[in-house]
Amino acid sequence: MEKERLAKLYKKYKNADPVSVEALPGAGSNRRYYRLTGADGFTAIGVIGTNEEENRAFIALTKSFESKDFGTPRLYVHSDDCMAYLQEDMGSVSLFDYLKKGRESDGNYDAKEVNMLSLVISELPKIQFEAGSEYVFSKCYPLAEMDDVSIMFDLNYFKYNFLKLTSVEFNEIRLQEDFVKFSESLLLENGNTFLYRDFQARNVMLKDGMPYFIDYQGGRKGPIYYDVASFLWQASAKYSDDLRNKLISEYYHSLEYYITERNCPECYKGITKAHFIERLHQFVLFRLLQVLGAYGYRGLWEKKKHFIDSIPPAIENLRKEIELGTCDAYPYLKDVCLRLIEAQPKPFVHDNLIVRVFSFSYKKGIPEDISGNGGGYVFDCRSSNNPGRYAEYKKLTGLDQPVIDFLEKDGEILTFLDNIYPLVDFHTQRWLDRGFKDLQISCGCTGGQHRSVYSAQHIAEHLHNKFGVEVHLCHREQNITQILK
Repeated sequence: MEKERLAKLYKKYKNADPVSVEALPGAGSNRRYYRLTGADGFTAIGVIGTNEEENRAFIALTKSFESKDFGTPRLYVHSDDCMAYLQEDMGSVSLFDYLKKGRESDGNYDAKEVNMLSLVISELPKIQFEAGSEYVFSKCYPLAEMDDVSIMFDLNYFKYNFLKLTSVEFNEIRLQEDFVKFSESLLLENGNTFLYRDFQARNVMLKDGMPYFIDYQGGRKGPIYYDVASFLWQASAKYSDDLRNKLISEYYHSLEYYITERNCPECYKGITKAHFIERLHQFVLFRLLQVLGAYGYRGLWEKKKHFIDSIPPAIENLRKEIELGTCDAYPYLKDVCLRLIEAQPKPFVHDNLIVRVFSFSYKKGIPEDISGNGGGYVFDCRSSNNPGRYAEYKKLTGLDQPVIDFLEKDGEILTFLDNIYPLVDFHTQRWLDRGFKDLQISCGCTGGQHRSVYSAQHIAEHLHNKFGVEVHLCHREQNITQILK
């Protein structure tokens, strides 16, 4: 249904049907993305949104930005209800993808990676100072402006979703008093500038060596420092202090053009680099508390491994800010943070449950239940299109990219798994709650080579990432085993 809807929009725009509509991997939001390709090679990204107001914000902002040369996608066409639209295809490589080598080498970024980071952050002031207008701010969702209500929401998110899940005791009244002072400080400088809100490596696409910017629909009027803090203090990026300082200098160099302009908002006019850095660290502290709230909810509460793993580097960044004196104006908040750092809260990791996931061939029988419980799930994956019927895939498995691309192209396997995840999630959570130690899940297909291997691999990674449980994965017919822990 989604594909047909996007295909109709494509025909409306191009006066021709697309030859393919390919589902793309999901991102952090509930929006679903597709790549539509025409017979002439023209491609567009189709988006199915779930929040009408958010979609309308993106559409309005994108139309406004088209004449500004910001490197934002062009909007081709949208449905009357704004729940579906086509935008310019910015390629498949994000800045996050581009930086993988440096990130995985513990932050040792090479010259090419550093140059790209410098280019990206140098573009930020242009968006911040030229994107904002009363029209744009009137279209922003859910807020037109960063204000004390939104700041207090984020600070309380940290309090309730992280701090309260640790062993650190605190006086809520005294903490709230410092939160109020902190909020007042953050709003001292709030000119007519556009706050991107989610300025991070995953929202920068690279095409022909140039950066393009996406996912700004949460933007609003707000201080320029927030986006810099969000970009440079991302916990998983592992930027060294020297690299951060270099990138701050690159940003400030671009900023100088705007703060010397006649129409510059009074609060930014002529600010020195020293003043900029001092104010920036206030927003770094705010951003760190904000993300710890998110990591607490997704990690300590929902027990998703990626967010659990992100907590230690975020705590280390918080420690550095305390040492710099960023928190000195808020003595009780500083005291709580110091005790939080010292406690190094341990997330709730369930290491007593083992989930065993198999792929298998029905020709050779369903895998034996070695736990003796006689339970678990067996899913028949043969409803999806079979790569084994095509010669080019006969020597490959569901772990190989050509097979993955084949299976995901028509979206059948993705829909199949979307129906399985709620079942196994519910079962896993109940087993954790009841203290059970073994759950078995098996995925079968004709040969145990393509569809079952793909499905078992994705189910195993899904459960491990969401619950932090130990998963024993066995692709039986391929003689491949793996332990995720």
